[in-house]
Amino acid sequence: MIPLLEARGLARDYTMARGLFAAPATVKALADISFTLRAGRTLAVVGESGCGKSTLARLLTSIEKPTGGALMIEGKDIADADEATRRRRRREIQIVFQNPYGSLNPRQKVGKALEEPLLVNTDMKAPEREAAARDMMAKVGLRPEYYDRYPHMFSGGQRQRIAIARALMLRPKILVLDEPVSALDVSIRAQVLNLLARLQEEFALAYVFISHDLSVVRHIADEVMVIYLGHVVEMGAREAIFSAPQHPYTRALLSATPIADPGAKRERIILKGELPSPFDPPAGCPFNPRCPLVFDRCRTERPPVELKQDRQVACWAVAS
Repeated sequence: MIPLLEARGLARDYTMARGLFAAPATVKALADISFTLRAGRTLAVVGESGCGKSTLARLLTSIEKPTGGALMIEGKDIADADEATRRRRRREIQIVFQNPYGSLNPRQKVGKALEEPLLVNTDMKAPEREAAARDMMAKVGLRPEYYDRYPHMFSGGQRQRIAIARALMLRPKILVLDEPVSALDVSIRAQVLNLLARLQEEFALAYVFISHDLSVVRHIADEVMVIYLGHVVEMGAREAIFSAPQHPYTRALLSATPIADPGAKRERIILKGELPSPFDPPAGCPFNPRCPLVFDRCRTERPPVELKQDRQVACWAVAS
C-alpha cells in the first residue's frame, strides 16, 4: 500500500552572507530525512531547539522547497512539481502554528478567517462558505456566536481551536502541528490534545506532530522521529522509543522528562557542551562532541540509519 506521506532523503540548505569580503556560508538545516506516514497515524518529531524541526514543517507544507530529496503525497512527488501541482497539493497538507494569535489576522472576524481558504481555493458561494465555517466551528467546540468576533476576544485555547478549524476547512489529509500546545496552560493543553485525537479519528487525518515536550509526545504519537543537528538519529514505534531508547541522544532527552511517580528512580543524563554550529558541523557522527559513548570511528565516519533493536538508529555504538 502506498503511504499517504513519504519523505526520501529530504535536505534543506541555506546560503548565508558573512560580510562584505567573506565568502557566503552554507547552513545544512536538514540532511537525508526519510520517513513514511499513513492515514490515521501520528508521527512525532522531537529534538532540541535548532535541530531542524520547524524547517521540516516548512518543507512538508511547501512553504519552502527542499534542496535535495523527494516528498511524496500518495506516491506523487511534490518537491519538484510545477507551481500549479504544488498549489493543488497544498490543499491536502495544512499546518497549525505554535502561536495561534500570531497566525490569525487581528482585523478579521473569525467567520471570515475560516471562510478565506474556501474563497481562495474553491468555487463555493458565500452561503455555502458560511455554512461550512459554522459547521467546522461546531466540530472544534466553538459556539455559533463566535462567528462575528475578533481573535483578541478569545483565550489562547479558543484561538488554537480557531486555528485548527481553519486548517481543516479544505479537508486536508495531513496536518502538520508545529508545537500546537506549548503556549497553552496545562488544563487547556489536555483539552486541545483530546480534540486533536477526536478530529483525527473523525477525518482519518495523519499528523506530523512537532514538539519538544516528550510527555505530550508519549500521549499522542504512534511513531517518534528524533532529530539532532538536522539528522535522524533514532526513529521507531512510540513504546519502543520510550521503553528502551538506544541512541545516547534519545536517552538524554528522555532522562530529562518529568515523570508522575515521585518514588521512581531514573538516571539523569547531562550532556556536556553546546549544540555544534550548523555553519561548521563536526565530522563523522554529528553527536560525537557530546556523546558519552564516543570512540574513534564516530569522529571520522557518519553512521547510517539502520534497523537495530526494532527501530531505525544512526549510531556505531548500538548493536544490531
